[in-house]
Amino acid sequence: MGEVSRSLRVAIADDALLLREGISTVLEGGGIEVVASVGTGAELVEIASAGNLDAAVLDIRMPPSFRDEGIVALEQMRAAGSTIGVLLLSMYATPEYALRVMGAGSGTGYLLKERVSEPQTLVRAVETVASGGSVVDPEVVEQLVQRTRADDPLSRLTERERSVLELMAQGYSNGGIAQTLFLGLKTVETHVRSILQKLDLEESPEHHRRVLAVLTLLGAR
Repeated sequence: MGEVSRSLRVAIADDALLLREGISTVLEGGGIEVVASVGTGAELVEIASAGNLDAAVLDIRMPPSFRDEGIVALEQMRAAGSTIGVLLLSMYATPEYALRVMGAGSGTGYLLKERVSEPQTLVRAVETVASGGSVVDPEVVEQLVQRTRADDPLSRLTERERSVLELMAQGYSNGGIAQTLFLGLKTVETHVRSILQKLDLEESPEHHRRVLAVLTLLGAR
């Protein structure tokens, strides 16, 4: 018999107990093991430092100041060398927050809290960041695409390539993009290569290039 793969092990940090319970219910329904549920980013950082986590789901605004504690916790974990997936949740689509989250590198994501009511979206986002991928909420992506300037690097992309990049930002794999856009996998791979080339992102590991492409979409380059 082959080895049975274990469930992803995830910790949750949010000062609202009901929301933590809701997130736990959704994740456990998707086959993800919730091993800890706490009310502050500092507690989450301590849990992450002990190892044995695959990912963390954090509110952005938590005690004591209710400003950016979740992002600070992410930055502290990365500074300490943690590579676990980190998904930040926010009440609002704030591009500046999304930029800080994505700037922490691969294995990070930014979603609106309303996605908790979309079980498949939330579970897929956690699985994506746990595997080293990146996720940006579609609402944030839409805002930033509408802001794009004529001299932006994205102006080099075709309409189809832009659609592919938007799905990359939402954490879709090449296979997921193919299914969503009703394209062949080879066609999607060709589009992705073209996007990375047009954005001058040819020389780096695959996950890192995809994150840089998303940052370009967010206007960070």
